[in-house]
Parts: sequence; structure tokens; C-alpha cells
Amino acid sequence: MLLHTLPQKTKMRFYMAISMKQPTLGGQCLAEFLGTALMIFFGTGCVAALKVAGASFGLWEICIIWGLAVSMGIYLSAGVSGAHLNPAVSIALSLFAGFEKKKLPFYISAQIAGAFCGAGLVYLLYVSLFFDFEHAHNMVRGSVESLELASVFSTYPNPAISVGQAFLVEVVITAVLMGVIMALGDDSNGLPRGAMAPLLVGLLVAVIGASMGPLTGFAMNPARDFGPKLMTFLAGWDEIAFTGGRDIPYFLVPIFAPILGACLGAAGYRGLIARHLPSAIEAEKTPEAIRGKAQTSV
Repeated sequence: MLLHTLPQKTKMRFYMAISMKQPTLGGQCLAEFLGTALMIFFGTGCVAALKVAGASFGLWEICIIWGLAVSMGIYLSAGVSGAHLNPAVSIALSLFAGFEKKKLPFYISAQIAGAFCGAGLVYLLYVSLFFDFEHAHNMVRGSVESLELASVFSTYPNPAISVGQAFLVEVVITAVLMGVIMALGDDSNGLPRGAMAPLLVGLLVAVIGASMGPLTGFAMNPARDFGPKLMTFLAGWDEIAFTGGRDIPYFLVPIFAPILGACLGAAGYRGLIARHLPSAIEAEKTPEAIRGKAQTSV
């Protein structure tokens, strides 16, 4: 059928559809950078206010602010990049939800850079208060004692737990996070999406932080931890920023544990929940599914 024979409304929809451009990879990376930077700016900013500015935040208040920071980062970037804001999420989505693997290096680089810049901006705004705190407490930057301030920007484990225990904690809590993210992103699951989804993810982050944060600082995100650690290293904390005063360099834990946890969470959701949803069960009954042509996707 020729285009000019179509009804006017149909032609308008056609023109609008072809005029809508898909985001470029550069635009997606910029969105990941800005979303991650915003998340880290608000999250580490509240911890800086607590540590060096005398703010009276409790654990729950800090966790709520971190959760809202995650939500704001998602709102900012979701329409362009999908708002991963987390290398572990990007990797898990590439394995279990069809995210293009060729984009991974670019997304991950943008996320780490965003986290670095978000933390760096907080440090720039609070820098005089950091110096005053160090002077008042006779604290030498780069010493084990200075981890108290380095922890404003990145995570370190509770002194009472081992590196192995910290690794397990990060695997478990990231698996929980990723499983719920998969559930919220699944069209077949019947859960509220759109404007509600970022708030629900933020609330989950807050609940995880309140329950498990005292153990490891609830990193759950390699970029959220490594970017700020790199910033503190360059700001004078030196190698203690990466080792955390442990024999095994602690920075490895918030990199690899969240990746493993996110993959386990995504696999668990696909295997334990998604396959039992009504749409998935119905699809299995079709000849296409029997021949292996139909797949449940998130």
C-alpha cells in the first residue's frame, strides 16, 4: 500500500516513528556517567556531612539518602541508557537479559568515571572541613586511622569480619539487588513500573543498607567503590585507600563479589521466578517454544 493512501493519523504515526532516533552509544555513556556521578554525589555527600560537618544522621537516614540517590540517578539516565549505573548490573544484563556485550567496556568506563567525578566533587566542596578534621584529630592522611575519612567515599569492611566474610556479604546482597531489578524490569511480572520502579530500587538499597551496611558498607557496585577509591588515592590517602589496611587488598572484594552476586541474582530470578510466570508457562506450550524458537526475556 502506498503511503499517501493511508489515513492522516496513520501517516503521522509513521512519520513520528521514523523521526525518533535511538540514543547513540556516546549519549548512553554520557547518561551512565551523569547518573552515576549524581548518585555518588548525593550518597557520599551525606556521609561527608556526617563525618566532618557535624550532621546528626543515623544509619537509617544515611541509607534512605543513599536509596534516594540511586533513584535520582535512575530517573536522570533511564530514558537514554537504561540506568545501569553499575558494572555488575551491566554484566548480568548482558548474560541474562540481552544487553549488547560490545557496549560493556564503554558503559563500565563511563560508570567508573562518573563515580570518580561524583566523589571528587564532594571532596572539592568539603576539602577545608577534611583538613580541619585531620588537624583536630592529629590524623595523618594515608595512615590506617585515616580510613575513617576515606570511608566517606568508598567502602571498607567492619574490622570484626574477614575479607572472605566480606566477600560473601557482598555476593549475597548484590544477588538480592539484582534479582529484584530483574523482577521490576520483567514485563510479565505484573509489578509497578515506570515512575515507581526507581523508587522501589532505591527503597531496596536503603533496606539492604540498614540491615547489612554495618558489615561492609553495602557497595554492591564496582564503579561506586573503585571510582571513589581511585579519587582518594590521588587525594593523598595513597595505597591505604585500596588495601584498607588488610593483607589482601580489599578493593578487589567490591569489584568481584558484586559481579558474581549480580550474575547469581539474575540467574536465580530467571530460573526460579521468571520460568513460572503465566506468560512463560503459556509460551512453553506453543510449538515454537518446543522447537526452541521462543524465549522468555526481561
